[in-house]
Amino acid sequence: MIGLISATAAGAAARDRLASAWPGRTRVYREPGGPAEAVRRAFAECDQVVCFLATGAVVRLIAPLLAGKDSDPGVVCVDEAGRHAVALLGGHAGGANRLAAEVADALPGCIPVITTATDAAGIPGLDTLGLPVEGAVAAVGRALLDGGPVVLEADARWPLPALGTGIVEPSPPERSPVPPPLPAGDAATAAAAPFVLAVTDRLLPERPRTAVLRPPSLVVGVGASRDVPAGEVLALVRESLAAAGLSARSVAALATVDAKAGEPGLLAAAERLGVELVTFPAGELAGIEVPNPSDHPRRAVGTPSVAEAAALAAAGPGGELLLPKRKSAPADGRAAMATCAVARRRPRGRLAVVGLGPGARDLLTPRARAELRRASVVVGLDQYVAQIRDLLRPGTRVLESGLGAEEERARTAVAQARAGHAVALIGSGDAGVYAMAAPALAEASTDIDVVGVPGITAALAAAALLGAPLGHDHVSLSLSDLHTPWEVIERRVRAAAEADLVVTFYNPRSRGRGWQLPKALGMLAEHRSPDTPVGVVRNASRPGERVRLTTLAALDPSVVDMMTVVTVGNTATRTVAGRMVTPRGYRWQREPGR
Repeated sequence: MIGLISATAAGAAARDRLASAWPGRTRVYREPGGPAEAVRRAFAECDQVVCFLATGAVVRLIAPLLAGKDSDPGVVCVDEAGRHAVALLGGHAGGANRLAAEVADALPGCIPVITTATDAAGIPGLDTLGLPVEGAVAAVGRALLDGGPVVLEADARWPLPALGTGIVEPSPPERSPVPPPLPAGDAATAAAAPFVLAVTDRLLPERPRTAVLRPPSLVVGVGASRDVPAGEVLALVRESLAAAGLSARSVAALATVDAKAGEPGLLAAAERLGVELVTFPAGELAGIEVPNPSDHPRRAVGTPSVAEAAALAAAGPGGELLLPKRKSAPADGRAAMATCAVARRRPRGRLAVVGLGPGARDLLTPRARAELRRASVVVGLDQYVAQIRDLLRPGTRVLESGLGAEEERARTAVAQARAGHAVALIGSGDAGVYAMAAPALAEASTDIDVVGVPGITAALAAAALLGAPLGHDHVSLSLSDLHTPWEVIERRVRAAAEADLVVTFYNPRSRGRGWQLPKALGMLAEHRSPDTPVGVVRNASRPGERVRLTTLAALDPSVVDMMTVVTVGNTATRTVAGRMVTPRGYRWQREPGR
C-alpha cells in the first residue's frame, strides 16, 4: 500500500490525482494531528509513502522513525508545484526510485529525481535484481560502480542484466568446489582479497569482499500426513537444506501431490517461506523414476513417491535430485508426519524480442526500454543498434550485423539465450511484423523463456501522419519478392482489392524492384476509382520525414523507395481537410442531417 500525505490545497490536488490514477494501491492520510501524525501512521502502515511536502520537513518527520533499510518504507517527496518527485528514502530496498518514476509519469510535467549512485551510472544495484542478496553487498556494489574488477563465481549462468564493465566471468561457468575461507584474523589477506559476486544456492564460508546472489534454483518436494503441523514441515525443510549445504533463500517453491493441495500445514509452511505451493496429479508423479519409491504413498494418494517425484516435477526438464527423501523427526517422539526431498532447476535463458517502433525516441515504449536495460546481450541490425545504444547498461554485449543477415541474427539470439543469457533481439516497428520475431521463434524451442515486446509499426506511424486511413478493415502487404514468390504476392493483392480493404504496402519499391508497385496499384485500380486517396510517407517519425497525400491515378511510383510506406484507401476513404479518412461506418454518420 502507498500512503499519500499532503499539507496544502496544491499538494492535495496532486495527491488526489495519484489516488485516482492508482485505485486500490493508495491510502490518503488526513490526520487531526496534521502531517506529522499522518507521516507517523503511514510510515508504520504502508510499504511506500508519497509526501507532498518540502524535503526538509519530511526529513525531520521521518528521522526518528528510521529502523533500517530492510524494513523502512520507500519515501518519495513531491514539491508543491509538482515539478519534482524525489526518491528520498529506500531507493532500492523500499522501491522509492521506481516509485518516483511512476509518480512522475502520473503527474504532468513532473521529473523523477534519483540520486543513488548505481542508478545514476546505469548499473543495477545488487538489491534491485529481484534475487535475495547477502554478504558484502555495499562493497561489491561500489566495486561494480567503480568499474571493478569483480569476479563472477556462478554455479551456472542465470539471465542477469549487464552488471557493468568490470565483471570478470570465467567461461563457461562450471560448478566448482566451495572456495576455502580465509584465515581468521588475517587482515592483510582480507584487504588483498578480490571483490567477488557469487551466484549460488550453496552455503558458502564467510569471505570478505564477497556478495552472494541467491537464484531461485531449488524446489522442495514435500509429502505429508493429514493435519501435519506447519512447524514440523518447516523444521524438516530447513534441516534438510542445511544438511545438504543449501540456502533456504534459493527455494523457489514447495511441491506436492494434488491430493494435498489444501493441506493447511503445507500452505502455512509455504507462506512462511515466502514461496508458492505447487501440486501435481498423482498419475504424473507416478510416472517419474525416483530412487526411493514406497507402497505407503501409493496406497494413500496413488503414487509411489510424493516428495522426490514432486521435487523433480517442479524442477522441470534437466532437473537434478540433490537430496533424496528424508523424514521429519518430531522432538516429542511422535511418528514422522512429513517427508521432503530437494531438486535443483536448470537455469533458463531469456529471449526478449523487442520492437523499437518507427524510429523516434518518444515512440519507443517504456516496456521496450525496460527490456533493453534488462538484457546482458543485445542482437540486432547495426542501424537499429545505433538508435538505442545509449539506453544500454554499461557492460552490455552488442552483437550487430548488416542488412541481409536476418537468419544469422535470429540464430545468434537464440543461441545466446540457450547459453543462459538475458538477450534482447531488436527490430524496427513491431518485431513481429516483417521483422525478427518470426525467424527467431522458428529457431527457439521450449528450453528458453521468450518474451514479446510490441512496438509501433511503420503502418501505424504513417497512418497517424496521414489522418485516419485505417479506420475500417485493412491489410498490410509486402511487395518484396525476396522471400515470397511474386505469384503469391499478386494473389494476395488481388484478394485485398476485391475485398475492398485499405492496403498498406511495405517494401514497395527498390532499385532492383521497380515494376511491382505499379503492377499492384494497377490491380487495385481495377476495383477502385482513380480519385481514391493514397498516402505516401517516407521516414515516418525519423529525420527526413515526408508526408504526401495524392490519388491512385496521380501517384508517381518513382517517388517511392524502401524507406516509404504507401497506404491506398478503399472505396469509402475520403480526403477531409487535407487528411485521409476511412469512415468506420457508424449509423449516425449515415443518417441524413447528422
